[in-house]
Amino acid sequence: MANTPQAKKRIRRNASRETINHSRISRIRTFIKQVEWAIAAGKKTDAAEALKMVQPEMARGVARGVIHKNTASRKFSRLSKRVASLG
Repeated sequence: MANTPQAKKRIRRNASRETINHSRISRIRTFIKQVEWAIAAGKKTDAAEALKMVQPEMARGVARGVIHKNTASRKFSRLSKRVASLG
């Protein structure tokens, strides 16, 4: 159990940051799923549109420190490769 005021504040802060970060990660996953659904349906135009929506969300996640830069880069690269192969 935390004894110092700083440690107690840190526990409160960590709890609130966890909820915010979780919602950010969830939002990114939702955008990724939209691209994957369009790819599975074979709709290249929809997949390309969804891919354009994913990129800034991932970049925002990287900027906020929610996901690692290389992870975002890898995921975006693989998605764009799959979208390009639809045509």
